[in-house]
Amino acid sequence: MPSFDFKSELDSHEVSNGVDQANRIIKNRFDFKGTGAKFTLEERTVSLSSAEEFQLHQMFPILKECLAKRGVDLKSLKPGDIEISTGNARQNIVLQEGVDKESAKKIVKIIKSSKSKVQVAIQGEIVRVTGKKRDDLQKVIELIKSSKLDLPLQMKNFRD
Repeated sequence: MPSFDFKSELDSHEVSNGVDQANRIIKNRFDFKGTGAKFTLEERTVSLSSAEEFQLHQMFPILKECLAKRGVDLKSLKPGDIEISTGNARQNIVLQEGVDKESAKKIVKIIKSSKSKVQVAIQGEIVRVTGKKRDDLQKVIELIKSSKLDLPLQMKNFRD
């Protein structure tokens, strides 16, 4: 029986390349000279730090542009609150990976409400869809793509 998986994963190399590219852009921009503005990548968070809060508002679109050019889905960026201290402003942006249980239940609910002839199973951070026909699976893919989920989903492991 044909099946495929819904996953949410990021290419860590592309994320680090995007952050490096954003740092190079910041170093070369005139309005950021001498401010100490920088991006740092630690596991699943990108930290923006600068001398002023308004510079953080200018830095975030630069990061988004660099990551988008690298093919990283911008839905995976979850910006945190801006922390302001004396002479320094910081913002942490969490990189969301994996399908959490709540989102997986939403996906299952959407598929079940469409009355398609497929079986859906939640397996950790993966949602597996199995059906008798390839056409049914393709309809499910279109259904999920058309539904506005706040999650960067990829369809992987398609088996016939």
